[in-house]
Amino acid sequence: MSRSHLFALTPLLIAGMLQGPALADGLTPKEQLGKQLFFDNLSDPSRVSCSSCHSPETGWTGPVAGINRHGGVYRGAIPVRFGGRKPPSAAYATQSPVFGFSASGRPSGGNFWDGRATGEKLGNPAADQAQGPFLNPVEQNNPDPQSVCFKVMDSDYAQLFDEAWGEPLDCYEGLALTYDRIGLAIAAYEASSEVNQFSSKYDRYLDGDVELTAQEAEGLQLFQDVRCSACHRLDAALPLFTSFGYANIGTPRNPDNPFYDMDRILLDDGTPINPLGRDWVDLGLGGFLATRPDYEDRAMENDGKYKFPTLRNVAKGFGKGFPKTYGHNGYFKSLEGIVHFYNTRDVKAVCPDNPKTELNESLFTSEQDALRMDCWPEPEVNRNLTAGIVGNLGLTPEEEDAIVAFLQTLSDGFEEVPRGPTH
Repeated sequence: MSRSHLFALTPLLIAGMLQGPALADGLTPKEQLGKQLFFDNLSDPSRVSCSSCHSPETGWTGPVAGINRHGGVYRGAIPVRFGGRKPPSAAYATQSPVFGFSASGRPSGGNFWDGRATGEKLGNPAADQAQGPFLNPVEQNNPDPQSVCFKVMDSDYAQLFDEAWGEPLDCYEGLALTYDRIGLAIAAYEASSEVNQFSSKYDRYLDGDVELTAQEAEGLQLFQDVRCSACHRLDAALPLFTSFGYANIGTPRNPDNPFYDMDRILLDDGTPINPLGRDWVDLGLGGFLATRPDYEDRAMENDGKYKFPTLRNVAKGFGKGFPKTYGHNGYFKSLEGIVHFYNTRDVKAVCPDNPKTELNESLFTSEQDALRMDCWPEPEVNRNLTAGIVGNLGLTPEEEDAIVAFLQTLSDGFEEVPRGPTH
């Protein structure tokens, strides 16, 4: 049986996905429960679900065009509160291993951009990650696990706990187990064939069902020749376009990131969300490692590093003109822009001071400004930079376009346009 047959979705299942939490055929009880949890507004107040930031129509990441055009960071249940990073894709993330270091010292695994959902707690980084936003005051803002449990207990799908786990949920003596099962059920849904479809044009090409265009085929070859595939691997039978590793590609600060203004917004205890304001620097993996006594000696060598995202669905959105955002902080606003950055980071000059920024901070320039000025700002963290496979690839504009065309073949839900009648 071909891969496309193994992973194809029925029309009913696709309709269920697009309409939200309706039960769908083909999912196990645990996946059904996870789907309900994923699409339910389990926040305080009740206005934000997992799908608010991880929408199937946009490749399981941010679905709001206006947000994507600017900071790329999504507001939480309290509308004035923001975190510091754009939402990564929830699809294809469940195959990430538990966080750790290789014998040569390379970090891999975990979830979130900085790997802090290690998987050590539940044996599954996606399950660890699923529990995080519920209690984060800049996301779903629940005060404790019990408040999440009570919301699920009052839902019209609470009975799915019986089917999924063989016993009902317990928000009292069994609260810890129930909360873990909530995370595990969400991870089960995120691992399902409804989320991980493997139904792109590239998958159909691997099955021998369709051909790539000449430009797409050139882009695939270039993708391998300039070693994009060293990090975004495609050497498996079902390639995930990530190796779950970490790197600092030199992404600049995003001047539109709303987290810089979170020194003015207070949490319930009266402390500012971001006390440093515009002096804040996102250290990525290094910042997380510094919080762990067992890893703190590795923190500085990993400052500025972020997890390699999957490139599946990297172009998926509401039509051809829908804006998406790239990089951990949403600095890049187009595939063309980030591919150009990979090609020219070390070739172009450093951008001069940008007088449009609030404090006239040096090198605080948007992607659009950088492209217009033919320069790139300094990296947010100017150490531990990846070299060799980023920065000076020697691609022509036409070759950059070919890589973009190839990346556009990675969107799930591909349907070949039927040819008209011939006479």
